Amino acid sequence: MRIAQIAPLHEAVPPHLYGGTERVVSYLTDALVDLGHDVTLFASGDSSTKATLESAWPNALRLDPSIRDSIAPHMVLLEKVCEVAHKFDVLHAHLDYLPFSLFSQLDVPFVTTLHSRLDLPELQPVFNAFPKMPVISISNSQRLPLPQANWLNTIYHGLPENLLMPIHRDGPEYLAFLGRICPEKGIDAAIMISAESRLPLKIAAKVDKADHAYFRTTIEPLLSLPNVEFIGEITEAQKPAFLSGAKALLFPIDWSEPFGLVMIEAMACGTPVIAFNRGSVPEVIDHGVTGYICEDVHGAVCALQHLDELSRAEIRARFERRFSAKGMAQNYVNVYATLLQGAMRPALRRSAAG
Repeated sequence: MRIAQIAPLHEAVPPHLYGGTERVVSYLTDALVDLGHDVTLFASGDSSTKATLESAWPNALRLDPSIRDSIAPHMVLLEKVCEVAHKFDVLHAHLDYLPFSLFSQLDVPFVTTLHSRLDLPELQPVFNAFPKMPVISISNSQRLPLPQANWLNTIYHGLPENLLMPIHRDGPEYLAFLGRICPEKGIDAAIMISAESRLPLKIAAKVDKADHAYFRTTIEPLLSLPNVEFIGEITEAQKPAFLSGAKALLFPIDWSEPFGLVMIEAMACGTPVIAFNRGSVPEVIDHGVTGYICEDVHGAVCALQHLDELSRAEIRARFERRFSAKGMAQNYVNVYATLLQGAMRPALRRSAAG
């Protein structure tokens, strides 16, 4: 199958530091190549892939301070894809609703995976205007605000099985927070959990420009508390040691997280997850097996006392069964095949009528 993967340009594929969507696109693209498909990745020029790379912009936008309008490069990307769309069996976009208008004019089957939050009121008229656009959700929870969308399937994210492996824990116990510092990610709650449990907390996180004020006024003063260590962004190569060494990963989110890639990254390292009961968490975490699902800080502190009841080997095994990149890719191939069959039926009918 000839497949076009169309990635956002905010980060390289995969990202050099923090990044969710582009990282998943990287894993999916390479897994599709491993399955024997002919894949072209449309992404920033500093990307790295097993597929054929079509550079739609020289560098990732987040690392280029000269970029002030991030939509403009994406318009160039979409036009570039449209010019060669006829060469592919299916187009797979990861740009939310941005391709809907252009791609609906093409004869090539396409699908969009929605990676972002969908509970914003301004999205309602968009999906009302494009009710037939085929879309994929990354959790069932993510779908709830847009029941009118043309949902084809829910496909959970996956990681290459050997990307993150458990490493022998050797050193003082600590709790880990990995991700992005912003109000909805609950870093303040993670610090409270650490303080109440008297366990050290290591924070590996990035601070976006939009969250600098929140970081300075709310979080930075808390970093001076005992047992709190702020590391900053870490690379993919640093994740196995960081996650494997942790007693647990804290995921105290305060919003409806569409998926939460960091949860399965921790599971790949055999590390249990303590997460608040929001968004996709109940779909990703098997309570009492791969971690504990809690309602608040007090519940999380209580859950920490039961971590020794969990098997880190079983956590890793659950990751392999549920969240491998190969399994994710095969689920997408099934969707592509369905789209192709649907596109062929009108052509066959026209041929028969002729």
